[in-house]
Amino acid sequence: MKRLIELNVNGESHSVIAEDHRTLLEVLRESLGLTGTKEACDLGDCGACTVLIDGQPTLSCITLALDAQGKEITTIEGLAQNGQLHKVQKAFIEKGAVQCGFCTPGMILTGKALLDNNPSPTEQEVRQAISGNLCRCTGYVKIVDAIVAASKQ
Repeated sequence: MKRLIELNVNGESHSVIAEDHRTLLEVLRESLGLTGTKEACDLGDCGACTVLIDGQPTLSCITLALDAQGKEITTIEGLAQNGQLHKVQKAFIEKGAVQCGFCTPGMILTGKALLDNNPSPTEQEVRQAISGNLCRCTGYVKIVDAIVAASKQ
């Protein structure tokens, strides 16, 4: 069944007609054109589709769009403010934590959520926070370094 749903994405309200079974990932990419959120495993195993819902990292491939109504959704496109990258985005660039870039949006959003809740995490806390996000390129060292560096900015 199709229905009109209201989503608050990156501070903007969007009205979308979507079937009940459509995931947030599908609606973000296909209906709203926000392709920074990546589709990979489609099983909730890799973290490439991570967005923030009410500030918490959430796997959009296993979240129904209907369930995201009335909540604040942040995608990678919503992090930069007034043309300025978020400190986690800057740190990823500075530390060379971007390889192929596929996991990067989910890693950055997970890092942001961690720093919002714990401004001075240890390396182990960073590793724990990103444990649900898979990277096939970097071996995680540069990613961890970037999030730790962002915590010191």
